Amino acid sequence: MTEEIQNLKSILADKFQIEEKRIRLKELEFEVSDPDLWKKDRFVAEEKTKEYGLIRSLIEQFDAIDTDEDINRFEADNMKKNKYEYAAAIISVFPGAGGEDAADWGRMLLEMYIAYAKRKNWKVKAIDDDTIEIKGEDAYNLLRMEYGVHRLVRISPYDAKGLRHTSFALVEVLPSFEKVDADKIELPEKDVKVDFSRSSGPGGQNVNKVETAVRVIHTPTGLTASSQTERSQAQNREKALAILKAKLIKLMEERQETEISNLKTKVSPEWGHQIRSYVIHPYKMVKDHRTNYETSRAEDILGGNLEGFIEAELKL
Repeated sequence: MTEEIQNLKSILADKFQIEEKRIRLKELEFEVSDPDLWKKDRFVAEEKTKEYGLIRSLIEQFDAIDTDEDINRFEADNMKKNKYEYAAAIISVFPGAGGEDAADWGRMLLEMYIAYAKRKNWKVKAIDDDTIEIKGEDAYNLLRMEYGVHRLVRISPYDAKGLRHTSFALVEVLPSFEKVDADKIELPEKDVKVDFSRSSGPGGQNVNKVETAVRVIHTPTGLTASSQTERSQAQNREKALAILKAKLIKLMEERQETEISNLKTKVSPEWGHQIRSYVIHPYKMVKDHRTNYETSRAEDILGGNLEGFIEAELKL
């Protein structure tokens, strides 16, 4: 190995935090070998095993670097990874103005992401009527750029005159934090309002008998999160707070703030700034306005075949 390759490899080690990942690998090796973890929560054990495999693969690829080609291949394979690369994705869809048409468009988008997850053999869990959690290898990293306004043009099935309608929906994509990470973020009680209601969906034998559904509001920003599919009010509150914290962290990153207390502005979605358009009538076309990737296979896309769009987004 030449001195130049050694120097480039040292730069890569800092950029991709290789030494920190070696430490994490040892921690995971200890954790996944603990039989109590598998007895207590098999799914967590499986996720940690996946993380172990991904980190081990990264380190093995790094250790094998010996040429310029190896350097280029390593960067190409890993440059789109981020600090949430092992996180699950929490996807919420908020319909814009437009009544039944907009609400239906929101449901269609959620179904599209559920279908995409099934194509990837990922696990999908409903959190609320408009929110799902998708767990799988690289789930958040692949889905994070779906964040934004999505526009639909079609003949409305709710219009007796058969007129063409345009609907908008905001897709929000957040990383799901492990409980230990969420617990590190403290929110003053005075800044959080909690509402309780009866769950409208599955969530245990007590559904519709007691108020198990939980909605939390961060009053300084107006950000909200809700959960209704856990079995108890306490579990739903914990899940809703975790989602709220993820939203606050994302907002802090966007505004380059270091303290949650600095977030005072009310936030709301901005309609009309679509990242992608889905046209069903008068022609069929789905076009991403950031990458210019497009296809006439609209039904196929709405059926979960998002690979082309996601690959184009990752190249940005």
